[in-house]
Amino acid sequence: MPIRRLSPETVNRIAAGEVIDRPAGAVKELVENAIDAGATSIEIHADGGGLSRILVADDGKGIPKDELPLAVERHATSKLEPDDAGDVDLLRIFTLGFRGEALPSIGSVARLSLTARTAGAEAWAMQVNGGAAVGPAPAPFPAPHGARVEVRDLFYATPARLKFMKSARAEAMAITEEIKRQAMAHEAVAFTLLLDGRAVLRLPAEMKGDEGRLRRLAALLGRDFEANALLIDQTREGLRLSGYAGLPTYSRGNAAHQFLFVNGRPVKDRLLHGAIRGAYADFLARDRHPAAALFLDLDPLQVDVNVHPAKAEVRFRDPALVRGLIVGALRHALAGAGHRASTTVAADALAGFTAHQSPGHRPPPSAAGFSGWTGWDAPRPAPQIIPGLEERSARVEPGSAPAYSLLPTAYSPEAAPAASEIDFPLGAARAQLHGTYIVAQTRDGLVVVDQHAAHERLVYERMKAQMATGAVTRQALLSPEVVELDPAEADRVVARADELAEMGLIVEPFGGGAVLVRETPALLGDTDVQGLIRDIADDLAEHGAALSLKERMAEVCGTLACHGSVRAGRVLSAPEMNALLRQMEATPHSGQCNHGRPTYVELKLADLERLFGRR
Repeated sequence: MPIRRLSPETVNRIAAGEVIDRPAGAVKELVENAIDAGATSIEIHADGGGLSRILVADDGKGIPKDELPLAVERHATSKLEPDDAGDVDLLRIFTLGFRGEALPSIGSVARLSLTARTAGAEAWAMQVNGGAAVGPAPAPFPAPHGARVEVRDLFYATPARLKFMKSARAEAMAITEEIKRQAMAHEAVAFTLLLDGRAVLRLPAEMKGDEGRLRRLAALLGRDFEANALLIDQTREGLRLSGYAGLPTYSRGNAAHQFLFVNGRPVKDRLLHGAIRGAYADFLARDRHPAAALFLDLDPLQVDVNVHPAKAEVRFRDPALVRGLIVGALRHALAGAGHRASTTVAADALAGFTAHQSPGHRPPPSAAGFSGWTGWDAPRPAPQIIPGLEERSARVEPGSAPAYSLLPTAYSPEAAPAASEIDFPLGAARAQLHGTYIVAQTRDGLVVVDQHAAHERLVYERMKAQMATGAVTRQALLSPEVVELDPAEADRVVARADELAEMGLIVEPFGGGAVLVRETPALLGDTDVQGLIRDIADDLAEHGAALSLKERMAEVCGTLACHGSVRAGRVLSAPEMNALLRQMEATPHSGQCNHGRPTYVELKLADLERLFGRR
């Protein structure tokens, strides 16, 4: 078959298949165009999941009449500045869109109408139906300036692609998620999203900066995220990482609440997700994932945004620097959180309380329902006595002992905590329940501590500190073990030999596609060397870091800490309980155990008052 040139219509439809794979892709391109045009308010309408109609209107600077035909022509853009020779640097990208493919690609597979007005000029419109452009022509435009793009019958010119679309509801959800990501990245822009005429999102413009960004994230991710988010702001060698990350006890069952942005562009990158996983490795079980919204800003020359047709993926010039910044910034923020646990822990605890009702108990009449109460003359049962307690006089004689006590048998009045201990964050120990839980009183509430989980974290942190201050003890294998790998995997493992040696694992190249293991960390004991190396190779391929070894060593440390910590069921004296509380306050990450579960629950006095109907 001879070589032929494809028609412009076919070329445009091929481009549309790469850039506009579903309605959410079209919305993404149009919204990014609006942001690049300096819009401060963007309104999006989508009907039938975006397949019937999409409308994106903005208050940006608009498009002049004479440039409208170019706007719907392929590879025509205002976002790349050529040099004196007419060439452009495709690595120095400062805008979200730059290829000039969005409008012509959409117009080649749909019915597109573009109306625009610049400040002080009349409004003009272009029509593109299945790739055929008509215009420009005068058109009404209510705003002083901006652009309005309407897309109808998406993919009508390529009916085969319609068969691969999901339901209208699924496509509408994809559009909503796309707008949420764009809104997170641009808090100073107001967004309005209507699906089939129903307002789904109304986000006012926020002040640019951390405070406004947190308000925008709270509006999208919920107030719980705002209450449990840690501020991230670190700079290293020209790279800046900012945003917010959730406390370990505020975790999720999947990574859907992890949002990553590079130079204001929402991206999905395995390196970035792997860095987040590595930063939280000490605090969460493998099946739990932190919530985070992280924004990486760097010189455009340090990142290639042109590696994916939809610009959803990027490639870094120095991925190790990026990963190190993310891990370091997150760990710094987690260390700064100290013993803090998420507010959702207390909310979950309060949800577990139910009001006790004795048999025959009837609620007292309320003022609102008094006229309907007819039970005053009905016979009432005798007062019920809760088993285990006896009726006692409310009057206590001077010097008499209390009728009953929640304090442990080891507690004595001489060991009672000083009043000043109440002012500590975790308060003063008042009781021990079931040999497992410490009850402490704070100035404005109470704290319940799981003594085993809390001490396990304290021991674990001490072990980590010891490992950080000296070389990891290694054990030589009786006979070095050869591990067969794919040649590329073996090269990746050998390239990280120095990093692995710091953790006690000595590897050497052993011909093509194999590595020789001479020593392993003594902490791992009799470990499966073959499985360990293969897991490390998988981690290097997927995340660019040897997480398996770190996680195995962390797991061993956690196991040792578990066995070396205060066991549940052990009765503690008051000084021992208070000493544990003070150590928790002084130890980073003591708000959760090694598996991400909370070590304590705090209830404020206001929570208790609501629980008992006092407010």
